[in-house]
Amino acid sequence: MEPRRTPPEYFLEIFADTTTVRDVLKGVLNLIFFHRYFPSIRPTTFDVLDFTLPAINDAELETLIESRISTLVRQHSSTTSAHEAGGVRGRLAVEFYEKKRKRSGAWFSGLSGKGEEEVCWEVWNLDVTIATPRTESERAKVRKAMENMLQKAALKILAVVNRDKDHIPPITTSDSNPFPYRIVVNPRSDGWQNRFGLY
Repeated sequence: MEPRRTPPEYFLEIFADTTTVRDVLKGVLNLIFFHRYFPSIRPTTFDVLDFTLPAINDAELETLIESRISTLVRQHSSTTSAHEAGGVRGRLAVEFYEKKRKRSGAWFSGLSGKGEEEVCWEVWNLDVTIATPRTESERAKVRKAMENMLQKAALKILAVVNRDKDHIPPITTSDSNPFPYRIVVNPRSDGWQNRFGLY
């Protein structure tokens, strides 16, 4: 049995205020999926702050992104009073999987259901800080920081997807989505193997 490799993990720092966090996260997630979502897509664009980012016109993916962002923002709202104005942190993880045929011993053959398992091949961790500026000068500083962060995140995503391609598995299925994915809110730190909610 071949040893399981740990999938490459990429980390992005996301900083936004309470009024812009949904759009910033939606823009970053769409940029990741634009480069790692392999079904036929109809590309579109998404405007956030002073940037126009590529996006995917897919209702199911859009619903999932909105749902996960809403969960993160709800958690922020429930904990915001317990933190100072410095910001509240959370994490979103985007995980991509391939379906592999399970290798079983001869005496197991024919006993398993589909005989497939999902193996993670890439993880994107978005460390999100949500700020709550109180004055006009704080709002101006936060806006500038958000623009800088979004530019850095977009450039990092582009650098990674253009540089790191060898770990992407071959497409061996005619399924409309050859690589299932998950978006996990505040994933546990015990590893990607224990996640639920595959899409």
